[in-house]
Amino acid sequence: MLRQSGAPACLGAALALSIGLAGCAAGAHVSDAGNAGQRHAGAPWAELRAAPASGVGTVIVDGDGMTLYLFVPDHQGKPTCTGLCLAEWPPLILPAGSPLPTAGHGVRGALIGSVSLADGARQVTYGGWPLYRWVTDTAPGQANGEALSNFGGPWFAVSTDGSAVRAHTGF
Repeated sequence: MLRQSGAPACLGAALALSIGLAGCAAGAHVSDAGNAGQRHAGAPWAELRAAPASGVGTVIVDGDGMTLYLFVPDHQGKPTCTGLCLAEWPPLILPAGSPLPTAGHGVRGALIGSVSLADGARQVTYGGWPLYRWVTDTAPGQANGEALSNFGGPWFAVSTDGSAVRAHTGF
């Protein structure tokens, strides 16, 4: 039996790690189809529609069917989730030059908009709320981020009227 030296294996691991890190650096806005944080093959920014989510009822979802959330501190329409917050709550970002998402089933087109970010990107809004996804939602129909309180405020799935799904939010 031939034994292989550890050097080629280490070199291969180092190369894979550097490629992975380069992908992470490119993934600041996970909604672009080629970015590292993207879990889905579709175009999540292309359409917003209404769909059922476990435990919360009908909510706004992206083009991949993933639940979209609002962050209560964003109440003035300006995104306040920054830094580490963005790693857990990726914003729904429009690719450069892309139009606003289309209004799919159950969504009011007049409530779809965007807000410009400091880096020039545009984050999709609904009812004036900047939209985010939650990293532990791994399949359509999940709403694992509902009513979580982290990064300075609570998070709620977005209803078709552009408000928080939970009626007892108190805001």
